[in-house]
Amino acid sequence: MNGAQDHKWRDTILAGLANYIDAGSIVAGSVALALWKEIYGLSDSFIGLIGAFSANAISAGVGALIGGILCDKFGRKKIYQYDMLFYAFGMLFLIFASSAWMIVLGFVLVGLAVGADIPASWSLIAEQAPDKKRGAHSGVAQLLWYLGPVAVLVAAYFLQPWGITGVRWIFAHLAVLALALTFLRSKMRESQRWEESQETRQKAGWGELLSPRYFGAVLFLAAMYGFWNLWAGFNGFFTPYLVKQHNLPDWVATIVPASYFLIGMVSILLIFMTLSDKVNQRLLFGISAVMHVIGMAILAIFGFTLELYILHVVIMGVAGGFGAQSFFQLWSAEMFPTAIRSTAQGLAFAIVRIGLGIWSFFVPWLASYDYATLAWILTGFLVASGVIGMIWAPRNEGKSLEQIEAQRQ
Repeated sequence: MNGAQDHKWRDTILAGLANYIDAGSIVAGSVALALWKEIYGLSDSFIGLIGAFSANAISAGVGALIGGILCDKFGRKKIYQYDMLFYAFGMLFLIFASSAWMIVLGFVLVGLAVGADIPASWSLIAEQAPDKKRGAHSGVAQLLWYLGPVAVLVAAYFLQPWGITGVRWIFAHLAVLALALTFLRSKMRESQRWEESQETRQKAGWGELLSPRYFGAVLFLAAMYGFWNLWAGFNGFFTPYLVKQHNLPDWVATIVPASYFLIGMVSILLIFMTLSDKVNQRLLFGISAVMHVIGMAILAIFGFTLELYILHVVIMGVAGGFGAQSFFQLWSAEMFPTAIRSTAQGLAFAIVRIGLGIWSFFVPWLASYDYATLAWILTGFLVASGVIGMIWAPRNEGKSLEQIEAQRQ
């Protein structure tokens, strides 16, 4: 029995490493942003373009949509076994970028790869996890998502003296990990639930996904996570740029955001992984949502100073560990049958990331010229996410995927 459990945890880690690579790509790009602006003389509009098409936004959304469809059709393993090769190829453009077009192309390719991997990985994790530990297994993937930024930001702090060369080394480590992950994943098994759905011909397409039974769930997930992600996308990609705009010490751009993700990891481990399979998930989400609003409102009311930014990071770090992203991964797997699970996740994820891409066009301008307005807008986004989540969040703790699906009939 222990051997079987160890196998499930190993597969969860290998699948969840896509989160490390996704978040690592986003934050590595944020670290490079100010250097690229100086080297290539990039305008705020072009920085917005990079943010919009980065691994953080539109390209990841398109990749998730395509990957989700292919994942349900051909299996989880086929997608996550090969998409990391595509990721490593795209990362080469960022490692060796010598002009602005290489940066955009590199992020587009990287975003497509990580986007395709997300529904495959998240579906596999949910489908092979024990029924009463699905939240804990989902939490491992979120731990790895937070670990990516911690590793990148700490590395960036120590590599600062080497300038853009140091950033290239950060991108290189992500490419090497993607290649190693391709090899390690080749030994993983296909999802048993997906195989059974094929054997019993429980196939479904867009017609079922767009039916009232499931499309409402897609809209709920996209709205709840989407509004939160408008804040999170800004936080992950533009924070170092914002720190420079406000003339704070250089170490603030790396050490303080790294602390946010480190606090988040502790929160995931002690709160989300411990409680999400046992307690009222709607209540847990609600507590996180209120903390998010308070944390962002502090900056909106009092301004972006070092002391307040550190307080903001502590509050948001604790809240983020058991908030919208952790529950989006969990609920997006639970609210759909196996035959359309990845397609549904890919669609919801695509709506969220493409929306973030459109928003990213405007962030550099707002951050440069009117931060107070930007902070209030972000606070409003977090209020909307919290209200939507607390009203329509499901109560699936402790139930099997089959029990959840039976209740939706």
